[in-house]
Amino acid sequence: MLSALMALPEQPPAVPAAIGVDDFAIKRGQRYATIIIDAVTHRCLDVLPDRLGVTLAHWLQRHPEVQLICRDRSAAYAAGARDGAPQAVQCADRWHLLKNLSEAIEKLALVHRGCFRDIATGQGRDDGPTVRRTRSRHATIHALLGQGVANNEIARRLNLALNTVKKYARAPQVEQLIGGTKRDTTLVDPFRDHLRSRRAAEPGVAVWTLLKEIKSMGYQGGSTLLYRYLGQGRAEDAQPPPSPRRVAIWIMTDPAYLSPGRAVRLQEVLDGCLQLKQATEHVRTFADLLTQRQGHRLDEGINEVRASDLQPLRSFAEGLLIDHDAVVAGLTLTYSNGPTEGVINRVIMWNQICQPESSYRSSAGQLELAQ
Repeated sequence: MLSALMALPEQPPAVPAAIGVDDFAIKRGQRYATIIIDAVTHRCLDVLPDRLGVTLAHWLQRHPEVQLICRDRSAAYAAGARDGAPQAVQCADRWHLLKNLSEAIEKLALVHRGCFRDIATGQGRDDGPTVRRTRSRHATIHALLGQGVANNEIARRLNLALNTVKKYARAPQVEQLIGGTKRDTTLVDPFRDHLRSRRAAEPGVAVWTLLKEIKSMGYQGGSTLLYRYLGQGRAEDAQPPPSPRRVAIWIMTDPAYLSPGRAVRLQEVLDGCLQLKQATEHVRTFADLLTQRQGHRLDEGINEVRASDLQPLRSFAEGLLIDHDAVVAGLTLTYSNGPTEGVINRVIMWNQICQPESSYRSSAGQLELAQ
């Protein structure tokens, strides 16, 4: 009976009014496919053999019942949805909007990394030999560029690779070329000032005594981490400034979820850089639009960003204008691309379990596997 049931032809699934669209790699960097799911039930509807907008448009033309398309920020899918289903509402995924905003904040932090100052000493970044060489090389290359010297000639004069000269030429500020700190933050960092003052007042204080004191203050780590921290001299050394990526993470994090130590560090960074402080205010405004579903206020937020001198954020705002209607829908409706990503993860997982030595052979096989 089971064989007879399995032999029956499978009826194609009915296409709903709301769908989710996303791409996934069959062979990363070479072959990609497009998956289409029901945005409500999360059932896989079809798998297209590529991720071209024209392929999606042809599929949508065969299914005029589609009224809503949830997608990422892909320009190809935007064009395909517009050409294939002009009657449908396009909904931009909120996670991708936050990702684009985070990238813009990191670029801004990279440009203004020179504003980062040490908490205790007020000094800038430690200019070691590598940093000094980078600063000198940047000044020399930009001086020659100002004289109209070509990149090839600069590379010949300075005995540098052409790609190195191009990298320096593309960076208007030297801070964009200086690497971040080599030390990661630890659980001991929030208690650094207490450790420094205690060891200064009582040089022979036992580590176990310090451990008990900071544990009463909220320290969650162990003794090994504290021993290593003190052994490296990090309690006495000037605290290194955070990297631009870490500053961007702090800015993008809900203040309610920032630890007290990181909140203090972020506030010190913002107090030393007016541009990053303004950017943080814009991030909070955008977060309110997203969490409170206030897509109708998007234009107000875009105008405020465009009126500022924060170039990375202005570029982000210009991108929102290009995809305006889809972004408004994404900030208003409850649909997202999360279910589509979940189906993709299951397809990849099942393929690895069922066919570990092979890849997908056809769109029909992919659909059968996905279902």
